[in-house]
Amino acid sequence: MYPVRRQISPHASRLRRDMTDVERAVWRALRNRQLEGFKFRRQATVGPFVVDFLCVEVAMVIEIDGGQHSEEADRARTGFLEARGLRVMRFWNSDVVDNFDGVIEAIRIALLKNEKKKTLTQPSPASGRGL
Repeated sequence: MYPVRRQISPHASRLRRDMTDVERAVWRALRNRQLEGFKFRRQATVGPFVVDFLCVEVAMVIEIDGGQHSEEADRARTGFLEARGLRVMRFWNSDVVDNFDGVIEAIRIALLKNEKKKTLTQPSPASGRGL
C-alpha cells in the first residue's frame, strides 16, 4: 500500500478551496461521519495524486469526474491507486446531479461491503498540518 501523506500540499489546499458545486454536495453527505460513521478526507494526497475523497478505514477513494478528465489519465491513476490497495469509485458530475441519492447509496453499500477489509496505516506526521 502507498502511504497517504498527512501534510497538505499547496495543490491539495487549492483544490479544497476551489471545490466544484458537485464535489461540495458530495462532501456535505460524507463529512462528519454522516455516512454509516465512516470518516472521509477531502482532497487527500496519495502518492503523486490528490484524490477527491478518501476513506482510510476501508481504503476507498471516491472520484467525481467532470468534463476536464481524460479517460487515459484516469485509467493510469486508478491503476496506480488500486495497485496500492485502494478501491476506486468514479462518478461523473452528471451522475451526481441527476441521481444524487443513488450515488450516495452506491457509496454507502461499498463502504459496508469493504468495512472488514484492508485499512491504510497512518503514522503521525513529524510536523506540519495534518489532514
